[in-house]
Amino acid sequence: MENQEADVPHAPVPVQGEAPQMSEAATIGNIFFEPGGTFEDLRRKPRLMLATIIVSLLMTAYGFALYYKVGDTGMRAFMIEQIEKSPQGGSMNAEQKESAISLQLTIATAARYGSPLLFAFIIIVGGLLYWGAAKAVGGTGRFLHGWSVFVYSMLPPTVVSTIANFLVLAFKSAAEIDLATSQRGVIQANPAMLLDGKSSPVLATLVGTLDLFMIWGWILAAIGLRITNRISSGSAWAIVVIFALLGIMFRVIGAFFSGNPT
Repeated sequence: MENQEADVPHAPVPVQGEAPQMSEAATIGNIFFEPGGTFEDLRRKPRLMLATIIVSLLMTAYGFALYYKVGDTGMRAFMIEQIEKSPQGGSMNAEQKESAISLQLTIATAARYGSPLLFAFIIIVGGLLYWGAAKAVGGTGRFLHGWSVFVYSMLPPTVVSTIANFLVLAFKSAAEIDLATSQRGVIQANPAMLLDGKSSPVLATLVGTLDLFMIWGWILAAIGLRITNRISSGSAWAIVVIFALLGIMFRVIGAFFSGNPT
């Protein structure tokens, strides 16, 4: 008896090492409109340097734009506010406060200029965590696949939110900008905009996690993990949700101790 299955056509299944069908520049554009196909191509050959550079520079650019909008005066006022509401602030004299402000301003300046390397490092660590988690549930991807998923899931939300933030900064006066609530962006695509972040920083942080840009990134990450590692949608979403909850936990802790929504 002839094998009937031999007559059934099967779609070719890409294998790791197969030549990619998109250039690296094409993956940057296609991730916005065809994430499934883009991650399939990234599974064939992970490409991540251009996306990592773009995301790191955009996030750094927002930090510089925010700083130049509020200026040294706004930064100093913010530092004074943070010191005054800290437990140590009441016991510090004027000279100690000025010394603390100068130190914080120096650290903030160094952090701005070192941001590209810091963000790139965060992306690499995120990729390592995605790779390890996918391996734990039987994923077939390599570390570079985890890195690709992490950075490409960040790329579209970062590009769109950065453009939106630049537009808001262009039309908003420095006096209207609250540095305590603007570290992650002056535009809020979440219900936290309805709350007073200063009076309820923990609640505002929790509500702020229901953010359209963050949810967009989670969806892309789940798609990417499923395709590049050949795991089920349930396993991919479990990884994304676990890391999202860990991130939320650290943000809530930061908001509790700093008194600012994060």
